[in-house]
Amino acid sequence: MTHESDISSADAGAGAAAPPPLRVLIVDDHSIFRSGLRADLDASLDVVAEAATVDDAVALIAQHLPDVVLLDVHLPGGAGGGGAEVLQRSSALLDRVKFLALSVSDSAEDVVGVIRAGARGYITKGSSGAEVSRAVRTVAAGDAVFSPRLAGFVLDAFGAVAGEQAAADDELDRLSAREREVMRLIARGYAYKEVASELFISIKTVETHVSAVLRKLQFSSRHELTAWALSRKLL
Repeated sequence: MTHESDISSADAGAGAAAPPPLRVLIVDDHSIFRSGLRADLDASLDVVAEAATVDDAVALIAQHLPDVVLLDVHLPGGAGGGGAEVLQRSSALLDRVKFLALSVSDSAEDVVGVIRAGARGYITKGSSGAEVSRAVRTVAAGDAVFSPRLAGFVLDAFGAVAGEQAAADDELDRLSAREREVMRLIARGYAYKEVASELFISIKTVETHVSAVLRKLQFSSRHELTAWALSRKLL
């Protein structure tokens, strides 16, 4: 005999749908690498498109609006700026689309260039498919991610040295406690609506706090704020 409570439990379980896969766009000029990466990514990720050049990448990102773009640093086309140029030309979409650099290069110029342009992380092509998949999910959730051997280097490249900590403290002292909370969430990539929900305040109040933070810290965009917060280990 089946009890009513058993039926209710079964119905509840049947109605619990798995979250939709994250939509990913791969940008790399080597088709063999793109094919191998696509095959290695786990089932929680759905590759919606691939691009091999700067111009194709910019067009496809605008067309598909993926959750995350896996972006090589060195790409043909455009004005010769590679991955950083893709980010710069897609800057209007950075609140909606997260970028994760995936490259063989670990040079200061390459790392700093794409992070300053708006990438949320930088991992090397020596990473496994499982590691790349985890990094994609981390970036999609609004956090930054770097290959272990690059993390310290990235912080150094952004000037996060011990002698600057006092200056960082002085800068934080300019912000109220609420402004600091908003700053950290915005720097992690949260949308205004998500910040409002997290802190139980209105979107208008979030906008007011963000404007105050940018003004007090003398930044012109949230992406500059993210680089600053990352360099000072505030995220």
